[in-house]
Amino acid sequence: MDAGAHILVVDDDHEIRKLLGRYLQGQGFRVSLAEDGRHAEECLAAARIDLVVLDLMLPDVSGLDLCRSLRARSSVPIILLTALKEDVDRIIGLEVGADDYLGKPFNPRELLARIRAVLRRTALREEPLVPVHQSFRFAGFTALPATRQVIDAQGKEVALTGAEFDLLSAFLERPGRMLSRDQLLDITQGRSAGAFDRSIDVLVSRLRRKLGDAGQFRIFKTLRNGGYQLAVPVEAAEEPARPVVMP
Repeated sequence: MDAGAHILVVDDDHEIRKLLGRYLQGQGFRVSLAEDGRHAEECLAAARIDLVVLDLMLPDVSGLDLCRSLRARSSVPIILLTALKEDVDRIIGLEVGADDYLGKPFNPRELLARIRAVLRRTALREEPLVPVHQSFRFAGFTALPATRQVIDAQGKEVALTGAEFDLLSAFLERPGRMLSRDQLLDITQGRSAGAFDRSIDVLVSRLRRKLGDAGQFRIFKTLRNGGYQLAVPVEAAEEPARPVVMP
């Protein structure tokens, strides 16, 4: 999916838009540019967009509001561009469904690496079903890696973003192991943590909420000065692939 993917860059800074447009086109991507939320919506309506690079500071709408709106109606991957001082906004952005973020100023090569990593994760979600695959059962849930689905005890799908499923898979494939934030970032995103990187904490919080930990931390255990641990038994099994049909 990497080759020829259509990237939408939304940033009100003309020089940044021009630089990223030229650079990403040179890497083989198709690129659309938007200077505000209104133009971004027009681009999204006019063509299929494979990934959005979204600045938080836009002249007509909050980047967080646009991220929230996009996630409510679409699974298009979103990478946020934020000023380094906007730590709170970065965390909120991840909570409303962004797949990754990058602080300004940044090296375009690092953004390229983030884009390719997110597109790889997205491509895995779109691979066709295979006849047999491994599933994981834990705490009343069943995780199906081939279809990237999590099913609860009543047979209903738990809606997870790509980043959330990647993190859950890291725990399921290493049951009982303590995993540091650096290890989890390396496993799921192929990068190390920055000094103020809270993305793993945010993703764990989102998984706890969606899997019904309700503050009890029944599934995920926080280890002081360490990281996190999956605190429930995991059963791996081979079973036929089957998509879940939502009622």
